[in-house]
Amino acid sequence: MFGLALADSLPMMQIIGHSPTELSSAMVVPKIAKVRRVLLADDDPLVRAAVGVLFAHHKGFSVVGEATNGEEAVAMAGSLKPDLLLLDLNMPKKAGLEALRDLGAAVPNMRTVLLTVSIEKRQILEALQLGARGIVLKEAARTVLIEAVNTVMSGMYWINQHSVADVRHVIDELRPSNGSGTGKDLQLTPKETQIIGYIVEGCTNKDIARSLTTSEQVVKNHLGKIFDKLGVFNRLELALYAIDNGMARRH
Repeated sequence: MFGLALADSLPMMQIIGHSPTELSSAMVVPKIAKVRRVLLADDDPLVRAAVGVLFAHHKGFSVVGEATNGEEAVAMAGSLKPDLLLLDLNMPKKAGLEALRDLGAAVPNMRTVLLTVSIEKRQILEALQLGARGIVLKEAARTVLIEAVNTVMSGMYWINQHSVADVRHVIDELRPSNGSGTGKDLQLTPKETQIIGYIVEGCTNKDIARSLTTSEQVVKNHLGKIFDKLGVFNRLELALYAIDNGMARRH
């Protein structure tokens, strides 16, 4: 039946003398561009409306939901599984960074871009450590937001008004220029200092183990000692401590 339907759909002159393989290769199916599903999370209805209008003029995106606070953003991201989450940094019930922390690995393929009126360097680092891929200031959203989300969806980062291929460039800018470390980091071995640099860059234990040609368990053991020496409790606190004390660069 399917073969007959195919034959009926082609002119007879094209069918005679051609094999089924040649016929199937002649049927070129137009490639349909993927539409990115977007979740907007902002407590200001005017901001949601303005962003919605921006996306309405670009066929590659479809707004599938709107959240008015952080708790809704987490719940809707988990249920809708969008490709992109636009998340306001300051929202009621659950702030943007806290929402990012709660999302964790719940939606692993979702990219997140923070929308904010202003942001501190420390918050930028924390957002990147928690999985954000872009940060857009609201005052510039009208002119750069679409470029920013396209950049993020392509696998790069977007910080304020610039695309960033390697997040380490951002880390270098965040690192205090005159930081030489505190007395505590003098207790660290060269290997531990090197591992701290990898953590700041967002590397996983597996990434670090591969770079150092060792096992993940050895990396975990080093991290345990680093946590004890510096008085931190997790990777995020370690990264923030390293930035604040000029320990971000790998040796």
